[in-house]
Amino acid sequence: MRENLAVLLLVGQVALVHWATIHERLPPIPDLARFPATLDQWSVLRESPIEVDVQRQLRADSLLSRDYGDPSRTSVVNVLVAWFQSQSTGHGQPHSPQVCLPGAGWVPELTNEVLLTTKDGVIAVNRYVVVNGGQRAVVLYWYQTPQRVVTGEWAAKLWAIASAIRDKRTDTALVRVVTWASASTNGVDGATVTAIGFGEELYQSLRERLPK
Repeated sequence: MRENLAVLLLVGQVALVHWATIHERLPPIPDLARFPATLDQWSVLRESPIEVDVQRQLRADSLLSRDYGDPSRTSVVNVLVAWFQSQSTGHGQPHSPQVCLPGAGWVPELTNEVLLTTKDGVIAVNRYVVVNGGQRAVVLYWYQTPQRVVTGEWAAKLWAIASAIRDKRTDTALVRVVTWASASTNGVDGATVTAIGFGEELYQSLRERLPK
């Protein structure tokens, strides 16, 4: 079944490349460097530059990588937003953190979904609990387009094909939030609550600033 789905997606993407090359409307590239330094109670602690070789692998058209902290500085979250103007040429496509993080030494411990409450309603995003030596982290991630939030990689590809046909656009953003679990954050549960709260603010701000 999965092999059949993979073949269908491959055929669909080939057709998408041909169709979108002629018809796709490319939205303006957002300047994520000007993303707000404060989100509700959160404020920027530092920029977190992405290494050049990683940027080359991502091939994103706009990138945001920062650490935000709460007023007490007891909670810190790292944010990565990789925005892709088009997926039709195959030049740049989002990569799942489930692939990237193990390559950086983070071992998966738990994968599920959690809910964010937003002005657009309740949306599901991925939660990924990972460990690296003595460190444990909670990762939330999702794919955000002008129309919807998608959690699955296959679903994101299918929606890209649908969006190309209906809207003549395939732009999307990979959004990732990481926070560290420790005694001061009440472990994984506390870190999850922190990540969800920040994710709700981040989602809404991205909705307002990414191309409509």
